[in-house]
Amino acid sequence: MVEGDILGKLAQQEIALRIGVLALQGDFREHMNMVERCGHEPIKVRLPEEVELIDGLIIPGGESTTFGIIMERYNLIAPIRKAASSGMPVFGTCAGAIVIAKEIEGSNQQRLSIMDISVRRNAFGRQVNSFEADIEIKQLGELPFRAVFIRAPIITKVGEGVEVLATFEGKIVLAKQGNIIACAFHPELTNDLRLHQYFISLCETYAKGRMNK
Repeated sequence: MVEGDILGKLAQQEIALRIGVLALQGDFREHMNMVERCGHEPIKVRLPEEVELIDGLIIPGGESTTFGIIMERYNLIAPIRKAASSGMPVFGTCAGAIVIAKEIEGSNQQRLSIMDISVRRNAFGRQVNSFEADIEIKQLGELPFRAVFIRAPIITKVGEGVEVLATFEGKIVLAKQGNIIACAFHPELTNDLRLHQYFISLCETYAKGRMNK
């Protein structure tokens, strides 16, 4: 089966997945809606013990500095790092991509530091400069993905083992390192489920692995 055939793969799955969405602030409800539309159960994650209950975690858009502060306050950083290192998929979108990065240009803000990338915040300008664009993501098939950029970051450097999945005007806007995906735009603000389905396919593999242990 080709990697882009996400719909066919998920249609054959035999397990129900619990997809966590970090629900501290930002647009977590939109991600939860996408998870439901993909046929899975979205779980709000706000406490450390909830990280153990999920098969994958989405970190939504919002304010990356606020995410760091609240995650530290609620003792979420260590559990998420531990889960990610054990193979649990993590999907960071916009501010979420900043939070998972090892390096944030010009900032020492609190972060998860679980993906070997450097990011630049607000790389396309302020909210008034928001825009949409079609981008090619070969893992999702031939049809372009309509990406929504709102105060979006870019990935300026990638470490060894990081795969670039998409660029826009020569800038990296989507990348994957093993079980972790960083996305500069907002896939939850479209009607296109393919990127969430791609992430959920990683969660399925992880969940089946845990069941077989």
